[in-house]
Amino acid sequence: MLIDFFMEVRRAKVPVSLREFLDLLEALKARLAFADMEEFYYLARLCLVKDERHFDKFDRAFDAYFKGIENLDALLEALIPEDWLRAEFEKQLSDEEKAKIESLGGLEELIEAFKQRMEEQKERHQGGNKWIGTGGTSPFGANGYNPEGFRIGQKDGRQGRAVKVWEKREYRDLDDSITLGIRNIKVALRRLRKFARQGAADQLDLDDTISSTARNAGFLDLKMVPERHNAIKVLIFFDVGGSMDPHVRVCEELFSAARLEFKHMEYFYFHNFVYESVWTNNIRRMNETTDTWEILRKYSPDYKVIFVGDATMAPYEITHPGGSIEHWNEEAGATWFQRITDHFRKVVWLNPLPESYWGTGGSLGITKQLISDHMYPLTIDGLESAMKQLSK
Repeated sequence: MLIDFFMEVRRAKVPVSLREFLDLLEALKARLAFADMEEFYYLARLCLVKDERHFDKFDRAFDAYFKGIENLDALLEALIPEDWLRAEFEKQLSDEEKAKIESLGGLEELIEAFKQRMEEQKERHQGGNKWIGTGGTSPFGANGYNPEGFRIGQKDGRQGRAVKVWEKREYRDLDDSITLGIRNIKVALRRLRKFARQGAADQLDLDDTISSTARNAGFLDLKMVPERHNAIKVLIFFDVGGSMDPHVRVCEELFSAARLEFKHMEYFYFHNFVYESVWTNNIRRMNETTDTWEILRKYSPDYKVIFVGDATMAPYEITHPGGSIEHWNEEAGATWFQRITDHFRKVVWLNPLPESYWGTGGSLGITKQLISDHMYPLTIDGLESAMKQLSK
């Protein structure tokens, strides 16, 4: 049974290995979950899912495989022969319970009576002591009472065993195909970290202290080192205004995460495409700008450069002088962009539009060509791919 479940999880794009599946089998063998679907759900997720981004995919796979089964009792009924179940059920009955069942003519008579009433009854029944219904004392039905009865169609058992927690999908936003919050963006950006020791020697080097003390005949010899900092230097250029207005929130989250993650980070704004100048204050962008030449002179080639924009505009805004819709640019945007990619060793472009919308032509196609195809969707998966490219 669980082989098919394992394959269903893999078909849902959850990166689960055979080793993790064997761990689940060992956990079940140790009875960490037994005869309880909710316990099995949490145990299976613990063993098979190693990244919270895949929780929603796992929930969907779990629902697809166990659809319609509210607890392990129903699952066992589907897998174990009816005769064996009936014999095992009778072994669990006390003498008093057996006597109560015999009062209705025995277990076989009870089952036959149930079938007969199912055929005779044509409508819902509330209360009473004969028909299949709710709130009564008939041996068949739901939300009522009869010590020798069957429970039928009752949504919530009194012990709460029928709750399908996986259908709640509490982690439906944790998926690498959609844009997430600051915390998850920070996790993706950490792939770009490169630590170096900088500043005053104020952090204990435990390994060196132990070695030095041993060499010093047991007399304590403290060794200190500078604190480790992320030495990566980053330049981010944000497209603002126009078609980027719907993407303000995700750009703000990316900006906040990057500010927290990178000690050496500078940022600039542009509209549609980069030309001879950019700016850092959108309110004063007509009066306070920074020459693009100044950026090329000031920042060394080892800076990692990230452009954030939808690359959606008229193609002539990239390819022709005077293409800017806000001012007259003497040189084409493509010329300035080429200077940037020639100067900096690593440049990527993050696009907030879904990758399925990109296509191959127009301004997006031109931009992808200028960036040497290093354009990535602004999703967690896209961020991770971009960071891998920058860290090569």
